[in-house]
Amino acid sequence: MTATASASPRAAAAPWRFRQPSALPGFGLTFGFAVTWLSLIVLIPLAALVMRASGLGLDGIWRITSSPRVLAALQTSFGLSLAAAAVNAVFGLLVAWVLTRYEFPGRRLLDAVVDLPFALPTAVAGIALAAIYAPNGWIGGLVAPLGIQIAFTPLGIFIALVFVGLPFVVRTVQPVLADFDREIEEASATLGATRRQTIVRVVLPALLPAVLTGFALAFGRAVGEYGSVIFIAGNLPFKSEIAPLLIVIQLEEFNYAGATAIATVMLAISFLLLLAINLLQAFSRRRFGHV
Repeated sequence: MTATASASPRAAAAPWRFRQPSALPGFGLTFGFAVTWLSLIVLIPLAALVMRASGLGLDGIWRITSSPRVLAALQTSFGLSLAAAAVNAVFGLLVAWVLTRYEFPGRRLLDAVVDLPFALPTAVAGIALAAIYAPNGWIGGLVAPLGIQIAFTPLGIFIALVFVGLPFVVRTVQPVLADFDREIEEASATLGATRRQTIVRVVLPALLPAVLTGFALAFGRAVGEYGSVIFIAGNLPFKSEIAPLLIVIQLEEFNYAGATAIATVMLAISFLLLLAINLLQAFSRRRFGHV
């Protein structure tokens, strides 16, 4: 009894080790392969981009990215991407809830339709959205008499970003919701909680990490989206021009310095936003992981 008690403080004070004991062999090989593959696919290309932009110096990068046209494009891209990801977080959770918790005719078909933005070429999606929401389209024609124009405006960009980002939230939340223990909901009801209180205080906190993950994935997809946006955006400077299009324009003009500067700023902003989302996700896991 004494030996066990004396060993516990030493075990608790043991320093963190890089390699944790595991029954699975090959840690060194698999870790080296993972780091090498991640470096080749992600880290080295991004480092090359930053190094190319660093040749301009901070003054040169600031001069390019602080121009009114670039600032307007960055504001359009990041503002609409955050708004689209927030909408997808809400309605993606709702879609996942319906597909997981209810049985109805056509549920399998609806579940398959969710994945269409994954498989559909972005150019095809952009053409389809532009045709539907144009002033003479099915939906655009209905709202045009009200003085509302969807296509070729920031509203059209927002709809395109919602379209491409919805599956990320649904497919992230759906398995977590399917594995959620129904007994917890029954225990909440037994203790006198209403259905609404159970959802707000028990179910939603447990789903929050998954929702934040889907939000981050949808935001990341929206920021870099190009093909489905340019057809419905109108691409008007200071109004409906996105940052990825501005990068393509710089490349077509052989202004590689300007393109790398804009891309580097987008990379930095995206990294900071995703880092903040991941920190919030980690906090929610610690706070609500055992709800």
